[in-house]
Amino acid sequence: MTKLRPLLVGIVTVIVVGIAFALFLSQKGALPTPTPEEPPAIVPAPEETVNRTTIGTSVEGRTIEAFTFGTGDTHLLFVGGMHGGYEWNSVVLAEEFIGRLTAKEIALPEGIRISVIPNLNPDGVFKVLGLTSGFSTADALAVAPEAVAAGRFNANGVDLNRNFDCKWAPESTWRGQVVSAGTAAFSEPEARALRDYVLQNSPEAVVFWHSKANTVYASECYEGVLPDTRTLMQTYATAANYGAVETFDAYPITGDAEGWLASLGIPAITVELETRDSSEWSRNLAGITATLNLYETKLAR
Repeated sequence: MTKLRPLLVGIVTVIVVGIAFALFLSQKGALPTPTPEEPPAIVPAPEETVNRTTIGTSVEGRTIEAFTFGTGDTHLLFVGGMHGGYEWNSVVLAEEFIGRLTAKEIALPEGIRISVIPNLNPDGVFKVLGLTSGFSTADALAVAPEAVAAGRFNANGVDLNRNFDCKWAPESTWRGQVVSAGTAAFSEPEARALRDYVLQNSPEAVVFWHSKANTVYASECYEGVLPDTRTLMQTYATAANYGAVETFDAYPITGDAEGWLASLGIPAITVELETRDSSEWSRNLAGITATLNLYETKLAR
């Protein structure tokens, strides 16, 4: 034990000296003062460019979707595919519009929100092409014209643009033919999907794409053409180089969606493309741009 005492004294001395030296250095600032660990940086989630919503289903259970861009209070609605595979190019046009908006190739004016319903009658498209979206022009052109005509109606054989609550009657006409307008206004799920979407979102104006007449038509129900509807018709038609006609009078029409919107005080126009085999994108882009400018100007007043 006597022999170990010097060793223990030496060890204790080293420890004490070390502690004293460390205290001296810390007082001089030689040792870094520990700092709290910083939390990891928060990386914001990428901004969503599109809000994709299912607004209803067709007779055969296919989804009907709306794609919304922007967050402004002024809401503009564009609708394609009312007559399904018979007017398939209106669906192509709507889907191209969605693609350009998603890619941010079309700038939305501040304060404006756009929604696009590309295919209101997916069963009618399926009847013709076996698809509900993503088909090409070549796909449609390969289908016999008589088969394409059958795709105008929904799966219940109803002409959807005769199923809305403006002068509705159980039968209406199309090119001299008697067509079914359903068992009551909004009897068809596709028409109800559009009705509910409009009532929930209160669009400032609605543009329907159809084919083919090379003309933009205004809308009215019982009160005549709304002044804002007339302005919208002229604006789109002039920019897209289509004709402009206030009243469709080729044959009587009852229960049309545009007329129902007019009864709610919502301006609505029917853009009838010149052909049934092209989206006529450049012309309609000009019409869309002019429409956006029109409502941007309204906001600035």
